[in-house]
Amino acid sequence: MCKVDGTNRASSAQAQAEQEKLPTIGELRKAVPAHCFEKSTLKSLFFVARDLAFCSAIGYAAWEYIPVEWSIKAIALWTLYAIVQGTVATGVWVLGHEGGHGGISSYSIVNDTVGYVLHSILLVPYFSWQDSHRRHHARCNHLLDGESHNPDLKRKVYKMYEKILDTVGEDAFVIMQIVLHLVLGWPMYLLMHATGSRRSPVTGQKYTKKPNHFNWGASNEQYPAKLRFKIFLSSLGVIATLAGIAVLANKLGAAKVSLMYFGPYLVVNAWLVGYTWLQHTDQDAPHYGEDEWTWIKGAMTTIDRPYPWIVDELHHHIGTTHVCHHLFSDMPHYKAQEATEALKPVLGKHYRFDPTPLAQAMWNTARDCHYVEGLDGVQYPQSIIAEKRAAKKL
Repeated sequence: MCKVDGTNRASSAQAQAEQEKLPTIGELRKAVPAHCFEKSTLKSLFFVARDLAFCSAIGYAAWEYIPVEWSIKAIALWTLYAIVQGTVATGVWVLGHEGGHGGISSYSIVNDTVGYVLHSILLVPYFSWQDSHRRHHARCNHLLDGESHNPDLKRKVYKMYEKILDTVGEDAFVIMQIVLHLVLGWPMYLLMHATGSRRSPVTGQKYTKKPNHFNWGASNEQYPAKLRFKIFLSSLGVIATLAGIAVLANKLGAAKVSLMYFGPYLVVNAWLVGYTWLQHTDQDAPHYGEDEWTWIKGAMTTIDRPYPWIVDELHHHIGTTHVCHHLFSDMPHYKAQEATEALKPVLGKHYRFDPTPLAQAMWNTARDCHYVEGLDGVQYPQSIIAEKRAAKKL
């Protein structure tokens, strides 16, 4: 389905009729050239080395030439550094993510070593995230089991935001939504399971307490007992990185080390959340209850969007080939563009691409997508802004 704006929303019956005609995963795999599934460890490691070299060069320039002082020039330069370094380092994040999917190499030890190192230095608990992200792919847009950007119910959104919306107004509310997502979204998901699954994959029931990505104890209902040691290793990797930053701060100066690391870190987080938010949230992208969901339906809710050429290259096409990624998650990123082109004729109207410029798309999503009415059937995101505006006209 090619979406242009959020006005032409299919009814549940229409959506169901369309989904029944979805191609099978076998038909889609057959459409993709066989070599697109082949992995080259050497080529993947080249991209890892390239991205780390870019980050090192940018970091060296900042360390040597940007002063730590309260001046307009210094503030502007450190801000520019954070944006550039964070944007480049997002490519490192994507490669760690590729390791988590097994796309770096045919050898799992290589995938997990690369993924663990790259994600740990970016404060990502690798193995715990790997498992929750696997469930995101396995249960995409499932209203009970879907991971990340799983929409809230109407009553919860009204309880949290109605008074705030009435106080600050529509535009300020949209800006607040964008800031909350981009700045706090990632740590809130890791620490508090924000927008995560409603049902424990271990018990099959509603969580009795909020899980997180760092707790390796039996009380964490997000992970089975067999993963507890890996969760411990994930937390250890993050702790080791923080300890390393603390040592460097003590030796080289806390202010400069903090500027070098945490500014880009926030930008990486913003890119990460921005990608996943826009890839899986739209007024026309349905979420499914237990009675309607199938794997192929969930995968087909994924949206490809246009990104500037340099950003798309640095981020290994994660935003322009995400439909393909959800269909074949272990495919190397350097084969995804060719595979996407091969998939388009088979997917036809089911291929979701939104040409809306990114800034406008983010504004639209923050304005229009806040909640769903229920947890069964086919649910489309609804807007508290639109509903309250309509109520005022009655």
